Amino acid sequence: MILKEVIKSAVCCYFKDEITMSNIVVENPKERKMGDYALPCFSYAKVVHKAPNVIAEELKVYLVNHCSLIERVEAIGGYANVFLDRGRIAEEVLTTIIAQKDNYGYNDSGLGKTIVIDYSSPNIAKPFGVGHLRSTVIGNALRNICKKNGYNVIGINYLGDWGTQFGKMICAYKMWGNTEEIKKNPIDELKRLYVKFHEEAEKDPSLEDLGRKAFKDLEDGDPKSLELWKWFRDESLIEFKKTYDLLGVSDFDSWQGESFYNDKMDVVVEELEDKHLLEESEGAMIVSLDNDLPPALIKRSDGATLYITRDLAAAIHRKKEYDFAEALYVVGNEQSLHFNQLKQVLAKMGYEWNKDIHHISFGLILQNGKKMSTRHGKSVKLHDVLEEAIALSKEYMMNRNSTLDNIDLISQKVGVGAVIFNDLKNYRINDIEFHLEDILKFEGETGPYIQYTYARIMSLLENKKNIEFSFKNVTFNEYEWYLIFNLYQFADVIKRAKENYDPSEVAKYLIDIARDFNKWYALERMIDEDVEKTESRLLVAEATSIVIKEGMRLLGIEVLNKM
Repeated sequence: MILKEVIKSAVCCYFKDEITMSNIVVENPKERKMGDYALPCFSYAKVVHKAPNVIAEELKVYLVNHCSLIERVEAIGGYANVFLDRGRIAEEVLTTIIAQKDNYGYNDSGLGKTIVIDYSSPNIAKPFGVGHLRSTVIGNALRNICKKNGYNVIGINYLGDWGTQFGKMICAYKMWGNTEEIKKNPIDELKRLYVKFHEEAEKDPSLEDLGRKAFKDLEDGDPKSLELWKWFRDESLIEFKKTYDLLGVSDFDSWQGESFYNDKMDVVVEELEDKHLLEESEGAMIVSLDNDLPPALIKRSDGATLYITRDLAAAIHRKKEYDFAEALYVVGNEQSLHFNQLKQVLAKMGYEWNKDIHHISFGLILQNGKKMSTRHGKSVKLHDVLEEAIALSKEYMMNRNSTLDNIDLISQKVGVGAVIFNDLKNYRINDIEFHLEDILKFEGETGPYIQYTYARIMSLLENKKNIEFSFKNVTFNEYEWYLIFNLYQFADVIKRAKENYDPSEVAKYLIDIARDFNKWYALERMIDEDVEKTESRLLVAEATSIVIKEGMRLLGIEVLNKM
């Protein structure tokens, strides 16, 4: 049942098809007490030659008589404010949620279509920094949301495992490396070697040439270079997977990094050449672009490829491999120029599907208004942040309830969930502030607040014993109705989140659901002598728990039965 469509159809009949359904607007009023829906009548005045307030008055009578889902309509200042039949709608919403459970809110708009999502993508031989948190959790949430909209979704972890930095790393290892130290602490030791290379290169610039040559050897398939590169990659992935396990993000369909496209770039370069798009500039090969974009650098003067060369090969390969309807790249705002260049080069190559590529950009993680870093200005390891969140969560949990079973597991779910929720409740393009003490609070717009609401409902539902509920003679009070009507909106939220590539639609919705439930819970005696009332309230609580659990799952967060 799509209520807005039912109302639009009734309004369309009132206008006798003078105004089509696509031109009929059904809004949510600014305040709930003004009605469940509002119909602004101003745009219809010229078509039907009546004043907006007259149209609203006529709709007031017509809709009550011709739409059985409407209880009453109020005409106020050119608006027809619609109040639905609460009992009938509540019965439909609650029985649907209870029957469908975690399938509730699913739609098949994406059926038969594939979306490829490129997300997370940490750099090999470097710490998995907190800067990669946003790409990882936004991408994971979008993957879940797209699936909920019926799409086949391919999640790709496009690892940063190729490029000149690996030539420098190989040089650094040959000059200063210690195999045992790398085995003991791979990421930190590889990073130390990389930093040392740059420090030494400042004193001796010829090292930069050595690094570029070493990468060229790697590209050309030198066995020793490939052996070292593979070792660095394998050790890095072992460390990365520890962080993914903590986040609950590990089911990528592909771990193909930039290196996978090493043998596929020559074909792309040849195609650019065949289509007369390549130009020489100071020994390098470029593609000139329009709209004031700087040229795309395809090959350096030494013949080495660049990031955009690999991305071109990757995009073409993914289109052939998956025939995607959309390709999403979850990458920071600072890469906007790169993706504009990528799309335009593909367009010049004649690939019309370039318009199906979308850069899902996002802002920075800030602490006190500055980019998050350690006291010494170094990037912060994501694993360290998660461990700190878990430890602080455990401290809070012990203070609240020291008798909890499985306190370590609960603390992990609360701590990690808090970090993820803090990210996803914000519109992704905005920078976000990060303060552990704030994001772990059990009140306000936080993950623990949602998780605690769910646990409260689970405790309440222990009183529910095979309820055979009938909707006869049941009335719903104001707060109960607000909650039920909000539960109905879940499907619309999921659609909007996909259309806008915005998980914050789901996170903000869950905050509203939790607030509605807690307001109702505070005002209502849930377990009453009146069995029918108790059954009714427990049914609403159960429906609420289903929506919260599924909404949190879409965000990549687990709920808890006890806290």
